[in-house]
Amino acid sequence: MIKVPAAVVVCTVALVVCYAYQSGPLVAILVCVSAHLATQVISAARTKPYPPGPRGWPVLGNLLQIPQDSPWLTYSAWADTYGEVVHLKALSDHLVILNTAQAAKDLLDGRSTIYSDRPGSVMTELSGFGIEMPMLSYNDQWRRQRKIFVQSFNSGMMPGYHRIQEHEARKLVQGILRRPETLVSQTKTRIAAIIMRVTYGYTVKGEDDPMITVPFAAMENFGTATEPGTWIVDFIPQLQYLPRWVPRASFLRIAEEYRQLEHKASWSPYLWCKEKVVCIAFLATHGIDADGVHGAQQEGSEEPCLVASALSQFEGDMNNEDEAALVWAASSGLGGGLDTNMSTIFTFLLAMMRNPHIQAKAQAEIYEVVGTECLPSITDRPSLPYVRSVIAEVFRWYPATPLGLPHAVRQDDVYKNYLLPKSSIVIPNVWRMLHDPCVYPQPDEFRPERFENSDSEMRKVTDLVFGFGRRSCPGSQFAESSIFAIVATILATCNIVPKLDEQGQPIVPPMEYTNGVIV
Repeated sequence: MIKVPAAVVVCTVALVVCYAYQSGPLVAILVCVSAHLATQVISAARTKPYPPGPRGWPVLGNLLQIPQDSPWLTYSAWADTYGEVVHLKALSDHLVILNTAQAAKDLLDGRSTIYSDRPGSVMTELSGFGIEMPMLSYNDQWRRQRKIFVQSFNSGMMPGYHRIQEHEARKLVQGILRRPETLVSQTKTRIAAIIMRVTYGYTVKGEDDPMITVPFAAMENFGTATEPGTWIVDFIPQLQYLPRWVPRASFLRIAEEYRQLEHKASWSPYLWCKEKVVCIAFLATHGIDADGVHGAQQEGSEEPCLVASALSQFEGDMNNEDEAALVWAASSGLGGGLDTNMSTIFTFLLAMMRNPHIQAKAQAEIYEVVGTECLPSITDRPSLPYVRSVIAEVFRWYPATPLGLPHAVRQDDVYKNYLLPKSSIVIPNVWRMLHDPCVYPQPDEFRPERFENSDSEMRKVTDLVFGFGRRSCPGSQFAESSIFAIVATILATCNIVPKLDEQGQPIVPPMEYTNGVIV
């Protein structure tokens, strides 16, 4: 066992104190001293090299080379130089970037027993997001939440959701046709409405319904709290123990605000559904017809609902751990579904504005197969291969999650004679996998024809965008059918064209994206 000199411990403590009281120059000196002492005690017993990567700076490693904006583009450029697996060092952390589907499948799928953990993030934990399924390590808590989720979103449950998905897709089109200028807000609302109905049995009242506005705000906070490289406490964990009143502990106050909002976003819809279930059960035991209970919210009361189904399985015998697992499992589905589904639909709309000939071809297929007297349904999906190809190309062209949530390796591992050290942060560069010109020629072009209507080729894309191994998205089938319902309904009823400027020229929105996550 390596013994860490006391000097390293002393320097670390001094670093925390100096940071808290804004002693900038002294912080820099102590960082260098601490890092130098730490490197002197690192074992030189490595028998294999790390994967190749850009040369870093002393002490900092590659920390300053990792961009905050669109890091997947930088990683993709490095892939051209260093290959399919790139190694970076950020202070004491090892980062491993997987740039090919084969590398991701070999490690994250093929060796999932050791690649299913999540790297720790202090800010994520402080903000209350660490308890949710996407962020949990591969442990019993995670298994309990995933089991609850899978019970409601397995393939056998999918047909029961079709009516909800189609109903909300048609409400979206009605709203867009009445008020085209509200396309963005209407899309967000209807996607949230689908998820709220199947998760909590709740029918959204409108765009300003707190049951969705609070989760939207919490989702924004999640993106900020989990943004790599944003919070110094993620690099110096000891800072989390600072008193909140010290000059540079604002991240603690921000984290507390995030935690309170996330608690409200997760518990409010759950408690609403629980009250409804208890009320209906009480009326049933007294022989009273529950029809009309909760007024307008009783719409779709016979529809499947994750929380109500789980509560009925517990049959009143639910301890605090069970209830917490249910709350956070439901919340995970809500947050993850909102983010990725919205991004996918907005990308579809942009693609149609930029490629009117593709839009016309997809519309023609719908009119030929379904006709013009009725709207397409999810059961029409097998008969609409070009529409499916359009959706697959949307996933590929601008994936909602260019970088998947990072994995962590539980033990030292060797891949193609390179060492991947224990606790390395392993990041699948989904963007590169879907823009590799050797796999997808002219990757920046939107061309659904590249799939040749082949389901197996389309599946190669969706297998990447919905995650890997044991951490793959358990709601992928539901997400795909929701997206199909919305896309097919819009194509059947609308022509998607850009707004015109004062000179009558089209204003094509720019392709600007932020980081997303696969949950």
